[in-house]
Amino acid sequence: MEKYFILGFLGSILALGFSVIQRRRVLSVSEGNERMQKIAAAIRSGANAYLKHQYTTVFKVFGIVFVLLLILAFASGGRMLSRVTPFAFLTGGIFSMLAGYIGMKIATSANARTANAASESLNKGLRVAFSSGSVMGFSVVGLGMLDVTMWFFILRYALGITEPEQIGSIMVMNGMGASFMALFARVGGGIYTKAADVGADLVGKVEAGIPEDDPRNPATIADNVGDNVGDVAGMGADLYESYVGSILATFSLGAIAGYGFQGMLLPLLLAVVGILCSILGSFLIRTKEDASQEDLLKSLRTGTYSAAILAAVLGAPLTYFLLHSWGVYIAILCGLVGGCVIGYFTEYYTSDTYKPTRELAAESETGSATIIIGGLSLGMRSTMVSILVVAAAVLLSFYCAGGARSFNMGLYGIGIAGVGMLSTLGITLATDAYGPVADNAGGIAQMAELPEEVRERTDALDSLGNTTAATGKGFAIGSASLTALALLVSYVDIVQSKTEEVLDLSLTNPLMLVGLFIGTMLTFLFTSLTMNGVERAAQSIVVEVRRQFKEIKGIMDYQADPEYARCVALCTKGALHEMIAPALIAVVMPIITGLILGPVGVVGMLGGVSVSGFAMAVFMSNAGGAWDNAKKYIEAGHHGGKGSEQHKAAVVGDTVGDPLKDTSGPSLNILIKLCSTVSIVFSGLILAFNLVGLL
Repeated sequence: MEKYFILGFLGSILALGFSVIQRRRVLSVSEGNERMQKIAAAIRSGANAYLKHQYTTVFKVFGIVFVLLLILAFASGGRMLSRVTPFAFLTGGIFSMLAGYIGMKIATSANARTANAASESLNKGLRVAFSSGSVMGFSVVGLGMLDVTMWFFILRYALGITEPEQIGSIMVMNGMGASFMALFARVGGGIYTKAADVGADLVGKVEAGIPEDDPRNPATIADNVGDNVGDVAGMGADLYESYVGSILATFSLGAIAGYGFQGMLLPLLLAVVGILCSILGSFLIRTKEDASQEDLLKSLRTGTYSAAILAAVLGAPLTYFLLHSWGVYIAILCGLVGGCVIGYFTEYYTSDTYKPTRELAAESETGSATIIIGGLSLGMRSTMVSILVVAAAVLLSFYCAGGARSFNMGLYGIGIAGVGMLSTLGITLATDAYGPVADNAGGIAQMAELPEEVRERTDALDSLGNTTAATGKGFAIGSASLTALALLVSYVDIVQSKTEEVLDLSLTNPLMLVGLFIGTMLTFLFTSLTMNGVERAAQSIVVEVRRQFKEIKGIMDYQADPEYARCVALCTKGALHEMIAPALIAVVMPIITGLILGPVGVVGMLGGVSVSGFAMAVFMSNAGGAWDNAKKYIEAGHHGGKGSEQHKAAVVGDTVGDPLKDTSGPSLNILIKLCSTVSIVFSGLILAFNLVGLL
């Protein structure tokens, strides 16, 4: 059965090959006139400079952690930690970084090309932007398959490990590097993009009364750079981590459930099938001229839903051939259907096609306070559906996979449901990643003074991008909740196998209760730190933009150019400084909790951070997306239109929502899984040294 794991390499080649084809398609389109090319070059230069500084900083941290892992592995003779884990930590981080970097490179090459294509037709603009998103989407899944398959063959054949349980327990630790890199990329990029966005909006649109992406605004280039380093590079690293994490967690659960190598092979082959279905679905995405938001959404749904349906059909014979279990197949369907349902209701709460966002826009009639209250209410209300969907998926997948007769088989069902939810990530991420490209295209169209019809087309694509971005975050956090549960169970199993004792995980155990409180506190502390990081970085941009408006004479009359580079430098400095504390807390807290409260306290902490983090992430993502699209709905001519008092109120609401939907919210799903993988990696250390065990 092990020989069939070679199909993982074939899936990787298929995904990466399609990514190369899509890249060539994007680059074959013209960047437009000289002014458009100059603006695109400035955005590209700023994005490259930021990532260079970010990766330099992160590599230093990675080096320190790598040395610590080496010491822990070799000093204990492999008892506390597998000797391959430090090296898997490095490859996971590097592949996660590559996923984001590839996405950023194509996005900064596609923005002007999308604007130029939109000058011909809406459909051409959509195709270029979506093709650029496909490059990142399929690079993420291709690199993920390469990493997972490569380490399986190293463990099985290079190191000669023959027991599935041992391979599964080692591989589940290999996700730590990807999670670590993803958190830095998401938090740092999120702080950068929202600091620039908030500064540009508050001073440019609200105080100076100039349009979004106006070339007179000194923060315009920084804002467009931020779309790429936060919403593309950060998102790519984030979803790479989600994709790989769900597969690795299910590897471990498959071994625990007694399915052997067949149980590990199934999630791998499901991912390969998902790649094929995603490629086929991508050819179905196209639209007509003068398409409405509803038409554009329908076009994207056609591609994503078709891919999901095809994956569901092909998954049936695959599951039966490997495990002879229709119950496990139903668990896969739970993940696929659950992902689509979460995606639909995310659209419902964030798209201006539907009632909630239109009602939110109407609340601008009475000022910024009411639109903020309305957005908070909408975000909180929207958590109900996502939580109920995930709860239903957990229960159905557990019992359908055989949980009533075998607890471990039921847990495998939950893990495979998470893989099912992310199996068509290639196309799902493509529809997500195209949004920042469309946003940049609109900025370039505005700065290059292209005809109004071009900006209308890019605005339509951008508004759709806000909805698909929220949908992508819904998929990520939904799958994170399933993966976090799988990782939690893996942690308990690994600890109990090392101690040969059954942990007391009852809620009446004070260690468990205290751990739950600490986990919930960690969600709020992490959210506070990331939002505070945006606030401090944004303050420096606000002060700088005000200074330039005041001191550089002739900016408002187009007689002088703003100092764009100054804002880019401030955003870079602020993001790099502010990303360190949240990332380190996510690593340090599980270790400290374990050293004080022992493994039971860690289980409580993981439960607390998973439940509270899931609800918080959904709330923040949907509230922010609704505020953003409410603003765009007003800009389209409703409730007073651009420049009205209602528009200014909506801009304030959008500004409040920016760090929620693009910094803190999406970072929480990484926090949930990073806490779990850190706990698993350091489980040997925690068992050897903890305060409770010494009492």
